[in-house]
Amino acid sequence: MSDKNDAIEVSREGAIAVLTLRHPGRLNAMTRGMWRSLRAAAEGLAADPGLRCVIVRGEGGAFCAGGDISEYPAFRYDAGSLRTFHEEEVWGALAALLACPVPLVAQIEGACMGAGLEIAACCDIRLAGAGARFGAPIARLGFPMAPREAALVRSQIGDTLARDMLLAAGVHDAPRLLAAGFLLAVLPDTEVADAAWRHARRIAELAPQAARLNKATFRALGAGELHSVLAGAYDYADSGEHREGIDAFLAKRPPRFG
Repeated sequence: MSDKNDAIEVSREGAIAVLTLRHPGRLNAMTRGMWRSLRAAAEGLAADPGLRCVIVRGEGGAFCAGGDISEYPAFRYDAGSLRTFHEEEVWGALAALLACPVPLVAQIEGACMGAGLEIAACCDIRLAGAGARFGAPIARLGFPMAPREAALVRSQIGDTLARDMLLAAGVHDAPRLLAAGFLLAVLPDTEVADAAWRHARRIAELAPQAARLNKATFRALGAGELHSVLAGAYDYADSGEHREGIDAFLAKRPPRFG
């Protein structure tokens, strides 16, 4: 973690982890240290065999307002250091989130801008409060979104909204992102956290093997490489979870997955 004021914090309750973006006074804007910590946290969660779901949230009523612009003059004016920032630090963290084999549920409240939009785009299920706002108005700051990050955001929010956010600095409300298919649901702001936990608990009760295999398929589809998972697609046939799920259904009892 970077320091006591800006950090990525991970807590655990049973099979559910909570990953919290924390930067008090800055609406959880991401520092370079936070990006590095986010990658380490995501890689650690991916290696946890007992984990079944992760809630991704921001502290203090905001998800993430973007990047910490106060750091930018120190590195953004040199192409080499700018490339390192985006290709290694930012994309390294986002790629680690995308590679996480367990479902990620985004609990989105308040600002979800720029870096926050990118982090949310890595999640499998996104729930937002009615007061949430989404955008990437960085054209006002004189720079574009890095290509990998733009491709990720566009793949999740669609071409029309991506163009408006990046070309016209458009900021949109939660119902607009719901209509675009980015959000699963929009709830009263006071109910988002409870809804995220309900969803996470529902996921945690299901077969973890199925979730991991489904996520592998989704990753392959996103990369246009479905063939990469076909060879082993049915190797789960004789697994305990497969047998337990079917046996429980036939016996009319709840399944016991682990």
